[in-house]
Amino acid sequence: MNLSANLLTVITFLPTVGALLLLFVPGRSEASTNLVRWIALVVTLLTLVLSLYLWAQFDPKNAGFQFVEDFDWIGTSIGYRMGVDGISVLFIPLTTLLMPAVVISAWGSVTTRVKEYMIVFLVLETFMIGAFATLDLAIFYVFFEGTLIPMFLIIGIWGGSRRIQATYKFFFYSFTGTVLMLLAIMFMFWQAGTLDIQELLKFKFAPEVQTWLWLGFFASFAVKMPMWPFHRWLPEAHVEAPTGGSVILAAILLKLGGYGFIRFSIAMFPDASQMFAPFVFTLSIAAIIFTSLIALVQTDIKKLIAYSSVAHMGFVTMGIFAGNVMGIQGALFQMISHGIVSGALFLCVGVVYDRMHTREIEAYGGLVSRMPAYAVIFMVFTMANVGLPGTSGFVGEFLTMLAVFQVNTWVAFFAAFGVILSACYALWLYRRVVFGALTKENLKAILDIDRREAIVLVPLLVLTILFGFYPAPILDATAASVQLVADNFANAVGAVAPVAAAAH
Repeated sequence: MNLSANLLTVITFLPTVGALLLLFVPGRSEASTNLVRWIALVVTLLTLVLSLYLWAQFDPKNAGFQFVEDFDWIGTSIGYRMGVDGISVLFIPLTTLLMPAVVISAWGSVTTRVKEYMIVFLVLETFMIGAFATLDLAIFYVFFEGTLIPMFLIIGIWGGSRRIQATYKFFFYSFTGTVLMLLAIMFMFWQAGTLDIQELLKFKFAPEVQTWLWLGFFASFAVKMPMWPFHRWLPEAHVEAPTGGSVILAAILLKLGGYGFIRFSIAMFPDASQMFAPFVFTLSIAAIIFTSLIALVQTDIKKLIAYSSVAHMGFVTMGIFAGNVMGIQGALFQMISHGIVSGALFLCVGVVYDRMHTREIEAYGGLVSRMPAYAVIFMVFTMANVGLPGTSGFVGEFLTMLAVFQVNTWVAFFAAFGVILSACYALWLYRRVVFGALTKENLKAILDIDRREAIVLVPLLVLTILFGFYPAPILDATAASVQLVADNFANAVGAVAPVAAAAH
């Protein structure tokens, strides 16, 4: 097989090949368990290298799909179609970057059913990459829906004491939304006669049809992000999930919702997107403000960061439905940045949880005295989560607010108020955990981060600062494709406006 011609296929299914290889590792001895860990790490690192090669070979000046693979599969209705553009290409290296971190973070903390743990995560990696890379709507649905199964197992088997309740809530919310999306997909095929995303992007659905299709996709993507008030499953899922599960849930799975809004809602249903934009703005501001206030009263570190994720996704939806270049590009940047920062924050929580086996904020305090390196790393990610200039968290928030300011000044104002609230809960958490006197006896012997933890966290820290000062690698890669989406959106909406005016 030609690697260049089938690069996306190789990247997508290499993790599954690794998972199949793990099935043949015999026994559960310490030697077998270590072999499982090493195989999983090598496979995820190789997938990362290939995804970076994909990014390096990607032409940022080309607004269309690249690395396209197109084969008939089920007749002429459903095809094996793969390809990436500036909207999707960066989500693949983001996914492959975090998977080795998940494997390494579990090296000492996951000691039961290690082989099954690695297999499930490798299969999940295939589903996530496939969802970003596929160009067939039916295959997208399979990959998108398929992510539920591995995450269901991750939380249900390796989760905390309330894992069963959290698992079923996560599955119920997600599955209900995707069923409505499936109905919309079926109707789209009936209308357009194809499930090829490239063709559907050119097909003009009638405005009244767009309304129902938009709502069908919204039901799925709003839950996946999740938007307020469809977020009720997320905090509990984060609290009960193992560290690796929380990292992937916040950093990658939530981004499937934002990606879907750009790829489908804005691009295929522009009239409905414009009509529902005030509704989305309202939910976005509610997410930014209400969940930030809820975060202020949390006693569990993971739950606080989970509510923070909901607030940050409010900036993403706000930017997307501004419908202009700056808003969509800011939303994409925010998703990439949040993937790095939120993943790192959950890894930081995992560091202290592995030592103390509690996530209660009251159990900590004064860690800077015993863990100075950890305090510095945690501080950088906290500042990025707040959106401090010089970190990647600032760029996305600034662009989305600037874009929305051009559309609705009040939405931008309330979003800015939400930034203040994010500083309140993030700095409050950092002060309670890191600063203060070291008075608790069980903390006086706690050890600073080790080499394994540094290997996981330092690259994420470097990227957080690098993209804060030099955002060009992300902005350049997305610029042409975002311009195309924004132009098509503006043209579609502009073409309908005179007709609507004449009708009145």
